[in-house]
Amino acid sequence: MRWTLQSKPEKEQVQKLQNELQVDEIIATLLVQRGITTYDQAKTFFRPTLDDLHNPYLMKDMDKAVSRIEKAIANGENILVFGDYDVDGTTAVSLVSSYLKSYYPNIATYIPDRYDEGYGISYKGIDYADDNGISLIIALDCGIKSIDHVAYAKEKNIDFIICDHHRPGNELPNAVAVLDPKRDDCTYPYDELCGCGVGFKLIQALAENRNQSIFDLIPYLDLVATAIAADIVPITGENRVLAKFGLEVINSNPRPGIKALVQNVKKKVLTITDVVFIIAPRINAAGRIKHGNEAVALLTEFNLEQAEIFASEIEQHNADRKDLDKQITVEALAQIENNNEKENFTTVLYQENWHKGVIGIVASRLTETYYRPTIVFTKSGDKLAASARSVKDFDVYNALEACAEHLEQFGGHMYAAGMTLKEENYQKFKDAFEKEVQKTIPPDLLIPEISVDLEINFSDINPKLIRLLSQFEPFGPQNMTPVFMTKNVKDTGYAKPLGKDNEHLKLFVKQNNSEGFGAIGFGLGSKLESTKNRKPFDVVYCIDENEFNGTVTIQLRLKDLKN
Repeated sequence: MRWTLQSKPEKEQVQKLQNELQVDEIIATLLVQRGITTYDQAKTFFRPTLDDLHNPYLMKDMDKAVSRIEKAIANGENILVFGDYDVDGTTAVSLVSSYLKSYYPNIATYIPDRYDEGYGISYKGIDYADDNGISLIIALDCGIKSIDHVAYAKEKNIDFIICDHHRPGNELPNAVAVLDPKRDDCTYPYDELCGCGVGFKLIQALAENRNQSIFDLIPYLDLVATAIAADIVPITGENRVLAKFGLEVINSNPRPGIKALVQNVKKKVLTITDVVFIIAPRINAAGRIKHGNEAVALLTEFNLEQAEIFASEIEQHNADRKDLDKQITVEALAQIENNNEKENFTTVLYQENWHKGVIGIVASRLTETYYRPTIVFTKSGDKLAASARSVKDFDVYNALEACAEHLEQFGGHMYAAGMTLKEENYQKFKDAFEKEVQKTIPPDLLIPEISVDLEINFSDINPKLIRLLSQFEPFGPQNMTPVFMTKNVKDTGYAKPLGKDNEHLKLFVKQNNSEGFGAIGFGLGSKLESTKNRKPFDVVYCIDENEFNGTVTIQLRLKDLKN
């Protein structure tokens, strides 16, 4: 691990904010590092309100989208709400369809089959619309590159409204409206929305048109917060507002589907991290193992008993998914060993019988193990399909773009992408991708980094600091849980390994004569030797509160330590 200490902001800027907010230097420094330099920005950060959301009509084509939907309703047309099979897509379909159904009955939903149709808008989905007399398709979390599909639909007199957040290509589909804040010609003030977030802006515009206020839409925010968490988009600006109020709905009055998923969780208050690790994998498991329709059925079910039945089925899919991804990860690691590719700059693997639903998770696991851009392929019909994952600060989408001649299609983000290619092009692509990454990746990006916000002393840690840090939530990309470094600490002799393979480490640490803190280091069991015999060492950590038997204590969650 390389520890990268963020550079300290200008002292005058920190002091000015310190004085304006009446907070200590640590809090003011953390705020300035996050781009918050004025009283008003800090007020918005600490006290976000729904009034901070932008006018949805600032998004290019929003007026066209609303006008076409209102026309469809006035004419009694059938509308199909179409979305991707992952969390972002299924939550978006659940959001838009349940909102429209609240005042108009002729609404159907469609999630493509991951195995039969693949990612995005499908010809099969358009044929389904044609067979069922549907004249308008609202596509969510997909469609920005579906030029041919939209043209095919037009031949059948079916209109499209695209709501996407992926990067557009050089040409936009010929849809009635293309809502995507990443369009070059879209001046919408915030371009980091997820697909469900773009769907929310659409229902916000429709609601305005119907004299509803933003408060009428609060019940839908549990879906938006779930998508924001699952899609790993920045928790800044509008996403921060939507995530904060969505978490409040999840914790106070979630829809029956989400309530059924979390009813056995013993935590009093769920955080974004809990959504990422508890809710999102279960929703995803439906599309990975069976069909994304099951996720939509769960999220749009308003009878709790029925939702509990759906949730138990999805729980089984999630258990199956865990077994599959463990098994495939073992096989993939063995393949890397056998191929003698440990020195490569990339990991690119293929096995025809790997389950398409879990190759993205396997790619993530391999990235954690070898820490380099990773692509995992499997057979999908007569082609190969793959999921790509990247390392911090390396844009895998750009690398794929440079190898596009070998690909049939691809799409995604900086850190995650999907693609298909012909089997005969696999080796050519693999070689080209390795060459491209070798050429473009700075070597230090291949060493895992811990980004440290600030060096502090244990004497700086007190209940007031922790109370203020808790107000930085919800945490996520570009607003991560603050990471601190403290030098010259010692274990007081209580260090011991934990876990069935001694993979974790439990300590009680002090610095000089400061108050000591319990510390837990997940995955740091091998560092036990560094803490023995009262040898001093440096630690990087997050500050947690640990509740045990009704007593709350401060606990340090160690990320690394070294002498």
